[in-house]
Amino acid sequence: MPREIHLHDTKSGRLARLEPREPGKVGIYACGPTVYARIHLGNARPFVVFSLLKRFLQHEGYAVTFVANVTDVNDKIYAAATAAGVPSEQLAAEMTAHYEADTDGLGLGRPDHEPKVVDTIDGIVDLIAALIERGAAYAAEGDVYFRVRADGDYGSLSHRQVDDMNQGEGGDGLHLKEDPLDFALWKAQKPGEDTAWDAPWGRGRPGWHIECSAMAEEILGLGFEIHGGGNDLTFPHHENEAAQTRAGRGEELARIWMHNGMLQMAGGGEDDKMSKSAGNIALLPDVLERYGRDAVIAFFCSAHYRQPLKYTPEAMEQAQATVRRLRELGRRLTPGASPADLAGERERFFAALADDFTTPEALAAVFAWVREANRRLDAGEAVGADDLRAMLDVLGLANVLDAAGDGDGPDAEAAALLARREEARAARDWALADRLRDELAARGWVVRDGAGGAELVRGA
Repeated sequence: MPREIHLHDTKSGRLARLEPREPGKVGIYACGPTVYARIHLGNARPFVVFSLLKRFLQHEGYAVTFVANVTDVNDKIYAAATAAGVPSEQLAAEMTAHYEADTDGLGLGRPDHEPKVVDTIDGIVDLIAALIERGAAYAAEGDVYFRVRADGDYGSLSHRQVDDMNQGEGGDGLHLKEDPLDFALWKAQKPGEDTAWDAPWGRGRPGWHIECSAMAEEILGLGFEIHGGGNDLTFPHHENEAAQTRAGRGEELARIWMHNGMLQMAGGGEDDKMSKSAGNIALLPDVLERYGRDAVIAFFCSAHYRQPLKYTPEAMEQAQATVRRLRELGRRLTPGASPADLAGERERFFAALADDFTTPEALAAVFAWVREANRRLDAGEAVGADDLRAMLDVLGLANVLDAAGDGDGPDAEAAALLARREEARAARDWALADRLRDELAARGWVVRDGAGGAELVRGA
C-alpha cells in the first residue's frame, strides 16, 4: 500500500496530505535566485531541500517535475549592472552561469526546468491582460498595478491583515496607485534601464511577483502540488503570486505552500539571516571548497527544513565527521542485501521523510543502522550495503559509499580533472578552473593549493 506523505502547508498552518492532481505525478516549483551576484550558502538551502524532496518522492514511486526559476529581470540586476558599468543582460547571463556552476558543485543534478523571465514575457503579458480584463488590475502611465482589495482571500497565505501589508515598494509609483497597498505587475521603462519589452499598456518590464506566477503556470499548469521557497518569500512574493493567479485565472496556483527556514551566520542573532543585501554571506563555492559537497549536504540535512539553521565552523566540522563515519563503515560493508532484521531502521528512515520531510529523524535512523552494522562487523559478520545505500541515495550521499572503496588517493579521472584545472589556472581561465574545481567537489574531492602545487583531499 502506498505510503501517505504529509508536508506542512503554510496557508493552512497544518500538515497536508500530498494528493496529486494526476495519480502518480507531482509538480514542484521552487523560487530560485535573482542573478545579480554569486549565490551564497543560504541561497543553496531551497535548492538542496527541494532536490532531495524530489529524490524522496521518486523513491516513493512518483514521477516528479521539479522547476526552479531564474529571476533575470529585476531592479537589483539593473542597479548592480549600472554600478559595474555593464549591460544588465550581460550581468544576468554571467551570474546565471555562475549559479549553474556553483549549484552543479552540490552534485544533486539540475532541476527538470529552469525557466527565465526573458523567455516568459508572452506568458507574463497574457496573465496581466487577464487581470486587467477581470478588473483586478489597472494601467497607469505605462505601469500596471494589482488591486489588492479586489482579492477577498488576500493575506490568507501569510496570515496577515490586509491593512498591515507593506509591499516594500516604497514611494515607487505611489502617485499612480489607487491604493498604497497595490503592487506593480508591470513597470514602465525608466532612464538607465536597458532591457524592456513592448506591451499593450506601454514599453517596460514585469514586476517581480508576476514573473513567478507566469513561469509556474506555463510549465506546471494550475493547482500543481508543491510551491516552495524560503520563508522570507511568504510575504510579499508568494502572497502576491497566489493572489494574481487566483484573480486572473479563477483557480489556485498550488495546493501546498512549503517554506524552508533561513540560514544564519555565526555570531548573529536569531533573525540574522544570511543575505547579500546585509553583506553577511559565505559564498557557496567557497564553502564547497573548504568543506566538500558531502559535508554541505549533511549539514543541510542535520536540521528540519522549516527551522533556522546556523552556519558555524563547529556545525560544518560535525557534518564532516558525519560523512567520515559513513565512509569508514562503507569500507567494511559488502555489496548486496542487508540483514533482514535491520529493515526496521530503513522503514523508520522513510517514515520520517513522509512525515513533513524530517531529515534529522531520518539521519537518526541511518546512524542507528550504522551502529548495529558496526557491532555485527566487529563480531565477524558480513553486512550488505543495500539498505544504507537506499537511504543515503535519497539524501544525495550514496557516493560516500563508492568513495570509500577507492583507497586514499584520487582515481585517474579525478587526477585528470586536477591537471586540467592547473592548466586553466596557468592560462588565467578562472571560470574554467572554477568549474573543474566544482566538478571535483561533486566527486568528493577538495583542491588544496599549496607551495608545492595543488593536491586532492577527500571532502570530509
